[in-house]
Amino acid sequence: MQVILSDALIESLVNITGKNFVFTDEETRLHYGHDETEDYNFPPTVVVKPGTTEEVSSIMKLANQYNIPVVPIGGRTGLSGGALSIHGGIGLSMERFTKIEIDERNLQAIVEPAVVTQVFQEAVLEKGLFYPPDPSSRGSCTIGGNVAENAGGARAVKYGVTKDYVLNLEVVLPTGEVIWTGANTLKNATGYNLTQLMVGSEGTLGIITKIVMKLLPKNNHNMLMLVPFFKAEQACEAVAAIFRAGIVPSALEFMERDAIDWTLRYIDGVNIPIGDAVQAHLLIEVDGNYPDVLFSEAEKITEVLESFDIDEILFADTEEQKNALWKIRRAVGEAVKSNSVYKEEDTVVPRYELPALLKGIKEIGNKYGFSSVCYGHAGDGNLHVNIVKGDMTDEKWQTEIPKGIREIFELTVSLKGTLSGEHGIGFVQKNFMDIAFSNQHLQLMKSIKHLFDPNNILNPGKIFPDNL
Repeated sequence: MQVILSDALIESLVNITGKNFVFTDEETRLHYGHDETEDYNFPPTVVVKPGTTEEVSSIMKLANQYNIPVVPIGGRTGLSGGALSIHGGIGLSMERFTKIEIDERNLQAIVEPAVVTQVFQEAVLEKGLFYPPDPSSRGSCTIGGNVAENAGGARAVKYGVTKDYVLNLEVVLPTGEVIWTGANTLKNATGYNLTQLMVGSEGTLGIITKIVMKLLPKNNHNMLMLVPFFKAEQACEAVAAIFRAGIVPSALEFMERDAIDWTLRYIDGVNIPIGDAVQAHLLIEVDGNYPDVLFSEAEKITEVLESFDIDEILFADTEEQKNALWKIRRAVGEAVKSNSVYKEEDTVVPRYELPALLKGIKEIGNKYGFSSVCYGHAGDGNLHVNIVKGDMTDEKWQTEIPKGIREIFELTVSLKGTLSGEHGIGFVQKNFMDIAFSNQHLQLMKSIKHLFDPNNILNPGKIFPDNL
């Protein structure tokens, strides 16, 4: 059911932010009604762009008083429908929150949620510092969205995901109160960890207005190699073998043959020869401050890989070559989307189980008549499964694909994995949550949601199954 807002309520929003930051026209509402999740569009009834924490607080107090749904909106790069206003209401765009304060003494930064991830990375790099979380959409996704989804990216395998860098959060609760969730310290054993509860909560517990981030000193050197495999499952097997050899790469990415072929056709200016019999690639990076150590690690990785059926390894010798290889990897999702209607699942398993997961996905595809393009952050067991419609009929797409997705998730959980590694549950995966969690577990989560948001106004209709 879509919410209808009275003229008086719209005027109240105008009084809070000013008329230049409240929008009810169809064009703006449609623009903020979608993210990158398939072809969904759920326009909010009104788009509001607050500029201060106090304005966010006033908006939430008003919304809570009149039971108006509020959906926080960031860069709209999400893939699980987390920013979709499925019940209408207020679309709360945080795009005016763009400040960065870097504390070089403590290797920390205070970041507002609309700061684009790549902009933040480059700002700290200028100070000789490093912010590792590195989503493929880093050029357009925002830090606030990264925190909401606990984003990871290519370098999570060595450096961890967003949660590992969040020290403290300023949060506006659904009822309008403003809190800081923790402390700007590296250690904190003082009460419940509300900071980590907020990270990954997908905008359902509070509106994040400031983020205190931990930073690292930057590394000065890296080496990057592209490894072609004649068998895709062997590429997955090689991942665990590299770690067992004592090497922790800074990135270890898996790409099926179709992923690279489609991407090379999609982007300009990049050409990499690929043998006809090659089925998959691993993109492997090591980094550090001592080139001799990196050469030694690359040699050890090469020794491990020689026990598999591989083609000639490509070592990126220049920054231009490195950027070209990363350009391919970062563009895979867009390339797949440009080829066909698709659904993307974000499975994650212990890395040793990747071969079984890949094999099972292909078998499930054969059973239900769909093809898939798989790629992802293999180093931490995170495999993105792009189910491609191709020439499948609309009827089969609507009836058979959900069955296939459920079996993929059942397989993932049976391998000690779970439904999402970094994209979140949001709108599109919520009705599969029963696969990963018991009813008691889900009820406990929902009780936490109710404690924070008694009127269920903040990003309703996300995470929890419809029948819960």
